[in-house]
Amino acid sequence: MEENSNQFSQIAAAIPECMLCDQSGLRRRLDRIQKRTKQGRPVEKELSVLSVKLASSRRQCTHRKDCLPSPVYPEELPVSEMRDEIAQTIANNQVVIIAGETGSGKTTQLPKICLELGRGVQGLIGHTQPRRIAARSVAERIASELKSELGHAVGYQVRFHGKVSRDSYIKLMTD
Repeated sequence: MEENSNQFSQIAAAIPECMLCDQSGLRRRLDRIQKRTKQGRPVEKELSVLSVKLASSRRQCTHRKDCLPSPVYPEELPVSEMRDEIAQTIANNQVVIIAGETGSGKTTQLPKICLELGRGVQGLIGHTQPRRIAARSVAERIASELKSELGHAVGYQVRFHGKVSRDSYIKLMTD
């Protein structure tokens, strides 16, 4: 029983290192296994399946972190000049509202700042645009600036058409 408790603690500590889309399912599985243990029922098989799923999700997260693109910023854009301040504000606050002139780089540079902060490693950076054409063209622009093929690091989803992969960090979409 003590051995299981220690193993449960290790699994619970490892869940935050997994993909966000997997975390709640892994926690539910762990809770079910813990309940079965308290009932005196065998849990070895379920524990083995959970360990495999946990390891797979952690590997995917590590792979995404290792393959994270390194953004470059056009110096002529005002957002690029304020990059450090913006990054610090995003890192320290749950909600940030940034206002700037048209053409200042908000649309194309803010997702790259988030990417540089490590956002998008465990999930996707969601980026909305009001129109389908805008979503596609912004996705193409950011992908180009990241020297990535559209659908790889940056993808888009509009209505019934999209180009997003498991390797995407940023997803442009219509609201």
